[in-house]
Amino acid sequence: MTIGAEKRDLVGDLRQMASVRRIVLDEGAERGVGALAFSTGGGLDFWVLIDRAMDIGPVWSDGRPVAWQSPAGFRHPALIDSEGDGAFGFGRGFSGFLMTCGLDHTRWPAGGHPQHGRLPFLPARLTAYGENWKAEQPHLFCEGEIAQYRHGGEAISLMRRIEAPIGGRTLRIRDRVVNGGIAPQRNAMLYHLNVGYPALQPGAEVWYGGERVLGPLAGPDGVQEPSAFSMAATRAMPCTLRNGPQAILDLSFSAKTLPHLQIWHDPRPRNFVLALEPCTSARPEAGQMGDDPALAPGEAREYEINVTLHGLSS
Repeated sequence: MTIGAEKRDLVGDLRQMASVRRIVLDEGAERGVGALAFSTGGGLDFWVLIDRAMDIGPVWSDGRPVAWQSPAGFRHPALIDSEGDGAFGFGRGFSGFLMTCGLDHTRWPAGGHPQHGRLPFLPARLTAYGENWKAEQPHLFCEGEIAQYRHGGEAISLMRRIEAPIGGRTLRIRDRVVNGGIAPQRNAMLYHLNVGYPALQPGAEVWYGGERVLGPLAGPDGVQEPSAFSMAATRAMPCTLRNGPQAILDLSFSAKTLPHLQIWHDPRPRNFVLALEPCTSARPEAGQMGDDPALAPGEAREYEINVTLHGLSS
């Protein structure tokens, strides 16, 4: 959306058309969670959860929900013990469109690491946010840093920037992970992108590289169990979620640093969720951690995710 003088004169405040507003959730287990409410003015709205690793909570496409949400809501990280429940504490806070897993472990607990690592419930230090109307492509944005540190252990930082073109339906995530320690550091990343009803419906299909790789999905039946598989991310076309002929979302990512795509589906009643998961390693059959790369002291690695939403039919 470009703003010429004729359009600028029609509004008192440009935030009438698109904005990023800082909010604080103030109810139940979510109380105190800081967030940024993005509204592009093009049909895409979402919240960035500052206190939950700058992950993305609810998402709306033309006012209709896209993200899967659990009864836990967006629980404050102080109420979540990643090490609890036999190191499966991730499940206590699993909710929302994006949960970024890492920074040094993903998948099932192993080697003293909790399920999906410690990143998902680490608060960020917000460094910038707002609307950039003067850029060649006007956009909304936010930036922040999340540090994962243990004295005598890892010292890893994630610098995150999220952008959404004004008037558009795309959100862009640019991450930079730095090893600030004095020893080589494993860097495992998995972007857990969770879609629920009504964006995800019985009959949905996942297409990648022009081929159907999952579906049509059956509806919840109480018999099927969650399942997951991964594939090499060698295909040029985006990964697309469809309900019949209708495209719901397109996912693209940099295969240079995210060389695998994992797909996870929980078909159980009241858990009907599909996750598209670009990641740094293939999924072993037993669901344990994979063969992830390492960062030398001072070394950085960059990651890129792009999600484009399409209109949802009624």
